[in-house]
Amino acid sequence: MLIRRAAVDEASVLTTIALEAKRYWGYPEHWIKHWESDLTVSPEFIRDNHVYVAEADGEVRGFYALCVSGEKEHEHKAELEHMWVSPAYIGTGVGKGLFLDAMERAAALDVRDVELSADPNAAGFYTRMGAMQIGEVDSPIDGAERKLPRLKITP
Repeated sequence: MLIRRAAVDEASVLTTIALEAKRYWGYPEHWIKHWESDLTVSPEFIRDNHVYVAEADGEVRGFYALCVSGEKEHEHKAELEHMWVSPAYIGTGVGKGLFLDAMERAAALDVRDVELSADPNAAGFYTRMGAMQIGEVDSPIDGAERKLPRLKITP
């Protein structure tokens, strides 16, 4: 498996992977539509952030996006904005490879902490990878209360 920088013309492929991966958890389709704008990856987003894909046999199998902020040296923070694996490859090591690559890249960029808001179904993966829960984010839908685990990892 090769992990490489995403090309701006892969935005629609990455968006499709994000939507399919979200559907994998069995959410109602109207919830997916509600989240569609958050799951859409634009060419500009790819251009302006650290977006990397896992590719094997000429097929993009997953991707992540690391959004770095902070002006002072050693005070960089990053948000793992996206981390999605095509459903056919969930559980095959693609996610682990992407996550480890993201952490190596964050360390090379002098990032102090990487934070993320995880889908509740994916939180266990992140904690197995060393992330710690630091809070929760309200994410109500259909009038129901829904909380997303807020996680942090030091690369």
